[in-house]
Amino acid sequence: MTPRRTAGRAVALLLAAVAVLPGGVASAAPVPPAPVPPAPGPPAELVPGVAPGPAQPWSLDTPDQALPPVVYTPSAGEDAVEPRRAVAGTYALVEYVPLGEAVAQVSCTAKTGPYQRQVERWLGLRVDGRQSAADCRAVRAFQVRQGIKPAIGFAGPVTWSRMRYLSARRNPNAAGKCPLRTHPVVCVDLDRQLMWVQKGRAVVYGTVPIRSGRAGYRTRAGWHRIYWRHKNHWSTLYNTPMPYAQFFNGGQAFHGVYGSLHTGAGSMGCVNLTVADARRLWGVLKKGDWVFVWGRRPGT
Repeated sequence: MTPRRTAGRAVALLLAAVAVLPGGVASAAPVPPAPVPPAPGPPAELVPGVAPGPAQPWSLDTPDQALPPVVYTPSAGEDAVEPRRAVAGTYALVEYVPLGEAVAQVSCTAKTGPYQRQVERWLGLRVDGRQSAADCRAVRAFQVRQGIKPAIGFAGPVTWSRMRYLSARRNPNAAGKCPLRTHPVVCVDLDRQLMWVQKGRAVVYGTVPIRSGRAGYRTRAGWHRIYWRHKNHWSTLYNTPMPYAQFFNGGQAFHGVYGSLHTGAGSMGCVNLTVADARRLWGVLKKGDWVFVWGRRPGT
């Protein structure tokens, strides 16, 4: 097509798009709006503490534990709002048992649990790693006393975790793995999934159970310091509340969760606590306090 014919065709199309309104006033016909470009990806501030809208495309795979939140000074009004409490039963001790045993609702299992030897040793039983009828009765009696369900004598991770917690309550630093200082030190034992705060030899908070980072998102070991505290924090990355958040390294923080700590998978790098424990920890620590992390979460 020649340039002259191309120009004439363009003029004809333009005239065709003009409508004559009553009264002889000419107006251009409505033009379809330009297509809206796709929404941009998440901004650099992945954990700004503001809940996102329902359509924001936050990724579930971004390693937020490496990204610090947007730090600011919360207003007095914001800090006056206390995060909601967890509903009753949130932190119930529910043991992981073989599916067939759970469905059959057996009163005492004959199956050997993954922590059979550890549980036998803790209960003072013969340590052979094999489940006997006597073993099952002893484990089941412990589970009944501690409120672990189902109490069928299966030596699973929740039963063993409870035993470790009970052993550590009075003297969590018996092995001397958390350094003694004249100032408060938050001690985070990833091996036993426990934490406490000590000043010198005195334990001023804890011992409490925790849930640390899963494989690929491990809670970083070593010395850290509390650099920002945000009572009503919200992770926009995971669209979830982080009540009583106290950040100590990048996006890793102590904070409460509204779910069980005794899950097979760990956190995404943070140190999770019950909301009640996180609330008490909030009253113990301040900005600049030291944190010491060591060990490794089982399975990571």
